[in-house]
Amino acid sequence: MLQGINRIGKSWVGRVLVAVLFALLIVSFAIWGIGDVFRGNVRTQVATVGGVDITGEAYRNAYQTEYQALIRRSGRSVTPDQARALGLEERVLARLVSEAAFDHETRRHGITVSDELVIKAIQEDPTFRGPSGAFDRNQFSDLLRQNGMSEQQYVREQRLVMARQQLAEALSGALRIPLSMREAVHRYQSERRTAEIIRLGAAQAGELPAPADDKLQAFYEERKASFRAPEYRIGAIMTLTPATIAKPDAVTDAEAREYYAKVKDSRFGSQERRAIQQILFPTKEAAAEAVAKIKAGTSFEAIAKELGIDDATLDLGTLTRGEVLDEATAKAAFELPEGGISDPIEGRFGTAVVRVAKIEPAAMKPFEEVVGEVKKDIALERARDELQALHDTIEDQRAGAKPMAEIARDKKLPLVEIPAFDRNGRGKDGQPVAALAGQPALLQGLFRTEPGSDNEAVNTLDGGYIWYEVTKIEPARDRPLDEIRDQVVAEWRKAEIARLLSEKATALVERIDKGETVEAVAESLGLKWQTVTDLARGQAKDDLPAPVVTRIFATPVGKAGSAAPDDENRVLFKVTGASVPPFVTTTQEAAGAERQLRTLMTDDILAEYLSDVERRIGVQVYRQNIRRAIGGEG
Repeated sequence: MLQGINRIGKSWVGRVLVAVLFALLIVSFAIWGIGDVFRGNVRTQVATVGGVDITGEAYRNAYQTEYQALIRRSGRSVTPDQARALGLEERVLARLVSEAAFDHETRRHGITVSDELVIKAIQEDPTFRGPSGAFDRNQFSDLLRQNGMSEQQYVREQRLVMARQQLAEALSGALRIPLSMREAVHRYQSERRTAEIIRLGAAQAGELPAPADDKLQAFYEERKASFRAPEYRIGAIMTLTPATIAKPDAVTDAEAREYYAKVKDSRFGSQERRAIQQILFPTKEAAAEAVAKIKAGTSFEAIAKELGIDDATLDLGTLTRGEVLDEATAKAAFELPEGGISDPIEGRFGTAVVRVAKIEPAAMKPFEEVVGEVKKDIALERARDELQALHDTIEDQRAGAKPMAEIARDKKLPLVEIPAFDRNGRGKDGQPVAALAGQPALLQGLFRTEPGSDNEAVNTLDGGYIWYEVTKIEPARDRPLDEIRDQVVAEWRKAEIARLLSEKATALVERIDKGETVEAVAESLGLKWQTVTDLARGQAKDDLPAPVVTRIFATPVGKAGSAAPDDENRVLFKVTGASVPPFVTTTQEAAGAERQLRTLMTDDILAEYLSDVERRIGVQVYRQNIRRAIGGEG
């Protein structure tokens, strides 16, 4: 249970139900809600939950979202094989199935959420607060815009999550956390330790002579698999996308002008925008009194100041009509002249009075400024219309055994020869191959086919196709010692240094445990020693990596130990002190620990509940379609 604290919020139930978090809603938009996700014009489904299909498209969107998030979290490239080894495919499937089961239950129980509750949640969401700490309309609009969501979409998704929360509260709201458990968590989380340390480096291992041939050979034989050359493949790809066949130069000025006339308002025009100020009042009477004061000469800003409203809260921003969240506010603001003040408005957020500080008229980019963009749009639109027919023609030619290189030449499509690459998309130099970057489905296909095979094209995000072929396979092989001698010697040196440092540290720990001080041991080695304080469990500090700190917490107070932060260093330590602050139930820390425990236990309860729901309503998984959905074979 205590170790589980570190996982709170990482399981899907914790992320979905503990709080209404805007960032999660955005990241998970492709998989929230039955209405938009579990239906669509797709040919296959990856699962059926209670009679509702989870489509291949929904799974692919969810997988790609999680895959990209995994790459961002890791801070480096992650290959499809690595993602699969981490269980990403199964994790995404489990979450989609569980969410569908949860939504099934909210519908079965008739759980609904009113507009008022949704608006209140939006107003109280810290994500949308401005510098003043109050709801900031600009912040709200900007975040929605940045994440490609409309206000209506966000409100709908918020409503779904809140319905889930209501059911979750009904299931686990009465949960009580025993005091003894809270105290145990407090001790685990709040304990701090002090240690005296000596850092041992490669120099303390002594001079290493070059390894004798027999020793190096033995080392190599023991680790031969780690020196093995992976399978490499050489291939080629042919790409057909709207961009590859678009011909902007073929679009005439007359065609461009005609297109411009049709789309200029929505595409190249900027709508009228108004700088809107708003004051919210507790009652309609208070608002009417303020309007009277303004008409008598008091400034709008002065009224706001009287009510303790700062400038950031007063200003809604410079918005188009569609960007104003409250329809009543939008109607009033866009009927007023510049500088005008409205009568009291009964809006979604309460009684308000608005003022239009400035009006920015609608504007239009002239044709001459955007002619290149217009021609490109027309060319891409035509290319999309032509693309499927060209795809079918290419498929017919491939069925007739026409070589891909000839097809590319005839159709003037880009053909890229890909040099040797492994199943992680890296070349023999260990660097990512550019043509395969960001193409997990293509890479998987290249490693599932054989030379001479006719392969189904991989779909691209812009509606195009990539055909691929493998021209040569270099099988994985054991590389002989002579070929990689320098690499093996380098690995031998690392292993030997680690072994010698471990042996040395063991002897030094014994000296300290027998009563010799850390200072005396350090002086005998000609090294410095230091005291590190306020160490927290599992947290790095003062260049001590977390695994070393963890080892310090695993060692009794008054005893010595050692840990290796890497192959060529070792930290020798003696734990000199440990302290735990008193457990006071009224502190913020105690409340936080209780919340964490409640979250963890709620997660367990809901996971068991949903497991039972899935058994009751029935879940059918089509595993052959899962791999197809993300570009692999069935």
